[in-house]
Amino acid sequence: MFSLFIAVKMAESRVHNQFKLTTKNYVEADVGEEVTLPCHLSPDTSAVAMTIRWFKETECIYLYKNGQVTERSGYEGRVSLITQELERGNVSLRLRDIRRSDRGVYICQVIHGEQKKEAEVRLWEREELNISHSKINMESA
Repeated sequence: MFSLFIAVKMAESRVHNQFKLTTKNYVEADVGEEVTLPCHLSPDTSAVAMTIRWFKETECIYLYKNGQVTERSGYEGRVSLITQELERGNVSLRLRDIRRSDRGVYICQVIHGEQKKEAEVRLWEREELNISHSKINMESA
C-alpha cells in the first residue's frame, strides 16, 4: 500500500511539472514607451524555482536563476520580470524606454529540471507596423 502511494505521488509530480509556454506573435510599441513581452506557463505553474532566460535574437539579455537576476549591458535597468507574478506562471518581460534597436525577435526560455521550453515574440515599432499594413492594403487594392 505504501509503495503504491509513492508511485502515485511520483506520477502526479511528473504530470504537474509538465508545462508549455504561451505568448503572442507580436507586440507593438513606440520609441520611448514601456512594453510587456508576454510569456506564460500553461497550465498556471509557479516559475519561482525555474530558470528564466530572455533572448533578443541569440543574445541573452535577461537571466533569472535561483532568485538572482543578470541583465545584459545596454538593457540594465530597462528589463525586468514582474516578480510577484512568477507564482502564477507569468514570466513576461517588461522592457522600458524602447529604442529603435530593440525591435526584433525575442525568445522566452524556461527551464525546470530536464524540461526546457521556448516561445518567440516579435517587437514591432508601431510606426513600422502601420507602414507595413498600409503597404499591404495598397497592394491588395
